[in-house]
Amino acid sequence: MLKKYFDKILIEAGCDEAGRGCLAGDVYAAAVILPKNFKNKMLNDSKQLTDKQRKELRPIIEENAIAWSVAGVSAQEIDEINILNASFLAMHRAIEKLNTIPESLLIDGNRFKKYKDIPHNCIIEGDAKYMSIAAASVLAKTYRDDYMDKLHQEFPHYDWINNKAYGTPKHREAIKKYGVTIHHRMSFRLLPELLELEF
Repeated sequence: MLKKYFDKILIEAGCDEAGRGCLAGDVYAAAVILPKNFKNKMLNDSKQLTDKQRKELRPIIEENAIAWSVAGVSAQEIDEINILNASFLAMHRAIEKLNTIPESLLIDGNRFKKYKDIPHNCIIEGDAKYMSIAAASVLAKTYRDDYMDKLHQEFPHYDWINNKAYGTPKHREAIKKYGVTIHHRMSFRLLPELLELEF
């Protein structure tokens, strides 16, 4: 059972990212401030939910949240600052877009770069422990999936509509056959065999 809040008094924003381990595309992050009395039996870590459940939950979260936002960091930025810093930056951008300023941040994971002067708590597997982080995980995942589905229309060879740019055999085979796109993260090991690619 997910906990409703970390602190009973403070306005808390749960934060999570999606797409960190992908070979292509933006990394996305979401920040969500839920009412302290928010309830939903289906809500859980987005990785534990089906695509259908995530799509059902998204409008529920957006309609009931005090504030929510989603932001991304591009593949080019990821290559410049590395994926860890890009994940922090995506969360910072999401927090920045909230129309209610949080007094505390609940971060999924074990590391975070402080955002302004707002105190934060890093919670390992927080998306399976706190409602606001779980809600952020659902928004980050669904918005990123939508983005990859759109990119798939332009680059169908890579099967992004199914793999969302993770390093599946089909995705790697397409890289080997067709090369890379402007959306691939060139700082990532795109092919495990380290084959020579013409970039």
